[in-house]
Amino acid sequence: MVGGGLAAGRAAQALREHGHTGPLLVIGDERERPYIRPPLSKGYLLGEEERDSIFVHPEDWYAENGVDLLLDTSVRSVDPRAREVELENGRRISYTGLLLATGSSPRRLRVPGADLENVLYLRRVGDSERLRTVFTEGSRIVVIGDGWIGLETAAAARTAGAEVTVLGHSDLPLLKVLGREAAEIFAGLHKDHGVRLLPRVEVERITGTKGRVDGVLLADGTRLAADAVVVGIGITPNVRLAEQAGLEVRNGIVTDEHLRTTAPEIHAAGDVANAYHPFLDRHVRVEHWANALNQPDTAALSMLGQEAVYDRLPYFHSDQYDLGMEYTGFTEPGGYDRVVFRGDTGQRRFIAFWMAGNRVLAGMNVNVWDVVDPIRALVRSRADVDDRLLADPDVPLASLLP
Repeated sequence: MVGGGLAAGRAAQALREHGHTGPLLVIGDERERPYIRPPLSKGYLLGEEERDSIFVHPEDWYAENGVDLLLDTSVRSVDPRAREVELENGRRISYTGLLLATGSSPRRLRVPGADLENVLYLRRVGDSERLRTVFTEGSRIVVIGDGWIGLETAAAARTAGAEVTVLGHSDLPLLKVLGREAAEIFAGLHKDHGVRLLPRVEVERITGTKGRVDGVLLADGTRLAADAVVVGIGITPNVRLAEQAGLEVRNGIVTDEHLRTTAPEIHAAGDVANAYHPFLDRHVRVEHWANALNQPDTAALSMLGQEAVYDRLPYFHSDQYDLGMEYTGFTEPGGYDRVVFRGDTGQRRFIAFWMAGNRVLAGMNVNVWDVVDPIRALVRSRADVDDRLLADPDVPLASLLP
């Protein structure tokens, strides 16, 4: 397994559970053993979770299960013909099966001053710990980017008592992801908690004094004072090894429904995999925890010669202030007709359904729990559903299934 995150750790576990008795090696470029990333922008960042809680397995699990960890180590190249990986130090390691779980990296801000001290990103555990030190009472935090990471870090900073400004390119946070109706709810949530939202802005430069950030200059001449700047403008899949090895790469490493790449005995899973999804009848790359959690089981079975198929619907969750949400299904901008709401959007306790014709494409439950399974069943059923029944909280979701 190349990549030391959740997908690699889960793949090692799945290979053992499914009967593989041979050597297993996890190669990761971080010093930490495989860990889970969502707490880095949620509970761990807020100081609500202990450090030990983020790891995929206890430290002694690897030795007990015969899994070797090669940490703080980068892979230079993959040779599919020789079935070897080459490390940065020149050492070559042969494989009979290879899983690329190389994840993704934050997109870097490309403006003058972006390299100043306290211009921060969130991807690794050290990033989360650094953010926690600057999210203090009265500190001035500017967040560039109004996607999930930007909003979750803004919520953490505001909870810590910081003064927070979020800069976005669109009219509303999450507009591209959720559409206007649902995006307005998240905008209202942050405004109610004292976050300043600035839509449709362009960052001209980051300003600083003695190498340390002190503000953000916008293209319209506005200057925002800042003690730290958090950049959350998306991530890019880490495909260098796959490209150099001649694998098909298109918005990630292209795989089939078995998570097999275009090279023999090489599989991919997690953020980096652009996998064919048989239910959706298209390739999908999902940048969320659930794929890194669940895809490795399919990859492990496939690596062991079984015809396992990954067809779980995309899923993700977010926690911001007193709002918790889960999203199940798949849709894109322009891919749906309307959004149907069930519940009280004013109280932020509702379910939203993205519709195409009379079919449910995806659902998001906000502060409403134990409904993911019926939402998932509705999506998978492809059933015709009446909007009035879907919007009526007195009508059980299960009753709408064919």
